[in-house]
Amino acid sequence: MESGDSNPEALGLYMAESLNKYRILYCHMVEPRINPASEKRETPHGLLPMRKAFRGTFLVVGGYDKEEGNNAIAKNRADLVVYGRHFLANPDLPWRFKLNAPLNKYNRDTFYTPDPVVGYTDYPFLEDTS
Repeated sequence: MESGDSNPEALGLYMAESLNKYRILYCHMVEPRINPASEKRETPHGLLPMRKAFRGTFLVVGGYDKEEGNNAIAKNRADLVVYGRHFLANPDLPWRFKLNAPLNKYNRDTFYTPDPVVGYTDYPFLEDTS
C-alpha cells in the first residue's frame, strides 16, 4: 500500500535467491502494478529475473487475464497464475475460462470492507444453459 524500494528488482532478485537457501517450496510474487486507467501492466514480465533465480514453484499475480495467464505458463514465466480480483468477482472463473464466457467486473469499492458479505458472496454465477 504505497510502499516502495529504491531498487525493487535488485531486492526481489536478492529475496528470490535467498529463499533457495531454505528450500522454500514456493514463491508468490506480484507483477509490477497495473495502470488503473488502462488495466494493463506498465512493466510486463518484470518478474522474469526472480522467476529464473528461484528454484521452487513460482506463482505470479497482477491483473492477468486468461490469455496472459496461459502465455505466462507456456513461456515458462510462472508455474501458476493467481487470479485474485477476477476470482472474487467470478466464483466460477475456471468454467468461464473454459467457455470463453464474459467475466463479471469487480467492484473495488467493496474490497476490504467491514461488511462480511457485500463484495465477497454476491457476484453472480453463469446461468446454467444445459
